[in-house]
Amino acid sequence: MRPTLRRALLALFASAGLLSSSMAPAVSDPVVREYAYGSHARQTITAYGSRGPALVILHGGYWADDTDWSRWARWFAERGFRVYDVDYRLNSDAAWPAQRTDALAAVDWAARHSGTRPLVLGSSAGGQIATVAGGYGEGATRVRGVVALSPVASPLRAWMDGARANASSRQQRLRKEARELASCAPSVCPAQWRSMSASAYASGPGDAPLLLIHSRGDFVPPAHSRDLSTAARDKGLGDITVRTERGSAHGAALLSSRAVREATVAWLRSHSP
Repeated sequence: MRPTLRRALLALFASAGLLSSSMAPAVSDPVVREYAYGSHARQTITAYGSRGPALVILHGGYWADDTDWSRWARWFAERGFRVYDVDYRLNSDAAWPAQRTDALAAVDWAARHSGTRPLVLGSSAGGQIATVAGGYGEGATRVRGVVALSPVASPLRAWMDGARANASSRQQRLRKEARELASCAPSVCPAQWRSMSASAYASGPGDAPLLLIHSRGDFVPPAHSRDLSTAARDKGLGDITVRTERGSAHGAALLSSRAVREATVAWLRSHSP
C-alpha cells in the first residue's frame, strides 16, 4: 500500500474511533521474545525491543478477556521503549487479589530483565490493576510511573453504575465481571471490594506518579480517575495528571488520537531514567 494512502486510511480510522489495540499504526517489527514469569499458563510476558526504558503493558477486557495489545506494544517499542506485554490470570481463573499478585510479579520480572524500574501502562481493567500496582506499598520503589487509559479505578463505582436503569450493556457487563472478580457482592465482602479500589492504596509521595486519561463519554467515566486523584493528592502525591478527551473512546481506542499518543509518549519519556 502506498504510504500516502495508508496515512489517509489511518486518519479515517482515527476520526471514526476505530483505531483500537488490534489496529494501531503500522510499525517495523522489533525483536520479540516470550517468557514465563509464573507457572500458570497465563503468566507470560511478550517482550518487544531490546533497549530503552522498560514499559509494562497490562491489557484490559473486563478482567475476563485476553485482549490483543501486540500492535501497540510494537508501536511503543518503535518509539524507543523496551516493552513487556503482560498476560495475567483472569477472573475466571482466580479471584482478586490474584491479578494484583500477577502484576507485581510481572513488574518485578521486567525490572530484573531490564535492569531498571519499569513504567506501567494499563487499559480499562488493566488500568485498575496498574494503578493498584503503582500504589501498593511504597509503589515508586517498584514502578517509575503509571499511565492508565480509562482505568476502572473503583470497581465498586462500576458495580453501582451497572445497576442504573440507563446503564449501557458495557456497564452492565462490567458490573457482572467486577462481581466475578471479587467472588462476592459488596454487601457480603466489603473489605474485598475496598482492596480492589486504587484509592485504597494511596499513601503519599512514595506512590508512583500517575497519568490518568478518559473520554467525556467513556462508559468508565472520568469520575473514577478524579476520585483516585483526590485520594492520592490528599495523601501527599503531587505528580498526578487527569486528562479528559472529547468523544467516547475507551481504553486503547483513546490512542487513536494523535494528541493522546503524543502526550502519553512525552509523559513516559519525562518519567524515564
